[in-house]
Amino acid sequence: QVQLVESGGGLVQPGGSLTLSCHASGFRFSEYAMMWVRQVSGKELEWVSSVSYGNTMTRYADSVTGRFTIWRDDAKNTVNLQMNNLRSEDTAVYYCALAPDYWSTNYASKGRGTQVTVSS
Repeated sequence: QVQLVESGGGLVQPGGSLTLSCHASGFRFSEYAMMWVRQVSGKELEWVSSVSYGNTMTRYADSVTGRFTIWRDDAKNTVNLQMNNLRSEDTAVYYCALAPDYWSTNYASKGRGTQVTVSS
């Protein structure tokens, strides 16, 4: 049974930073790409970033390129998202998700999410 548990969300001022982490279990973590997606209340899920298995490739939505960094630690079964220079429009619930295809924004399973609020 796939389990994904996010942590690290919170309240941060504009321009601040947060690091989100997601611990995965129930599947062979190192064999799958992983992604982060986010959802603003009342809106659709938005893909944020993906990392390939083996940590060899990463890609980002235009809205976060240059500010967010994704990486994974296969020894710990974790995928992380460093978020810098946060903006009010980054406020959302952030989910990590299992990505059957690195090049797709579709996901197979996601966690329960962690709230990120960017506000002064």
